[in-house]
Amino acid sequence: MNRLIVLIGATAVGKSEAAMWLAERFSCEIVSGDSMCVYRGLDIGTAKPTAEDRRRIPHHLIDILNPEEPFSVVDFQRLATEAIADINRRGRIPLLVGGTGLYVQALLEGYR
Repeated sequence: MNRLIVLIGATAVGKSEAAMWLAERFSCEIVSGDSMCVYRGLDIGTAKPTAEDRRRIPHHLIDILNPEEPFSVVDFQRLATEAIADINRRGRIPLLVGGTGLYVQALLEGYR
């Protein structure tokens, strides 16, 4: 079974800071659960991790698409599942952070 830590909460409560702290102490890699962080260039209003944070701790599902490319909850389920499995295979712990409620729920509980 894949391991997974999930860190969710309201906007601007410190999830990103807590995630970095957890990731450094428990050998985690961060998987973004935010539907807008997948898009390159949409940095204002998304609270993407800084370039420094991304150098310190591996982050997944951030800046993977151009804004004109479609992305759905089904795409998120597939990519997040793949990232989580890969992180586990490498002996690290995936940390799903924040994000879009539907995306997180779909990943954890399934969605069709």
